Amino acid sequence: MNALESPSTRPYLIRAMYEWCTDHSFTPYVAVKVDGSVQVPREFVQGGEIVLNISFDATSSLQLGNEFIEFKARFGGKPRDIMVPIHRVMAIYARENGQGMSFPVTDSPLNSTVLGMDKLHQVPNAPEASEASKSESSDSGDKPVPPSPTRPTLTRIK
Repeated sequence: MNALESPSTRPYLIRAMYEWCTDHSFTPYVAVKVDGSVQVPREFVQGGEIVLNISFDATSSLQLGNEFIEFKARFGGKPRDIMVPIHRVMAIYARENGQGMSFPVTDSPLNSTVLGMDKLHQVPNAPEASEASKSESSDSGDKPVPPSPTRPTLTRIK
């Protein structure tokens, strides 16, 4: 077995850090670089990244597998199924003190042959206006319409 065939140590290190966090009553967080292979609520993605609380209290059916981290969690009160490929995890750390491990984010070297890839659902990216469409709308003289907020806001009326 050569270096290319040897299994990744990343899932084992993630499980070890998760266990360390829970053994010491810390809250384990994972930072994830989001792309089309990551199944998370897109409205909570900021700058192409999302931080997920994977503690026992925040998740249900947590599985820290060799290829994916899978669990169910509530976001804004709505239950969601979360699936993160291990190679998209940037870091795992304790919320309380920031101690943890970071990892380089890579595209899967086996892309289509990764075990469990058949379980993965492609999630479309959040709609974004292109630069061309922004310049076209400003050329027409119309004021650009501000984007609607992703979260509801409360307006107080007296």
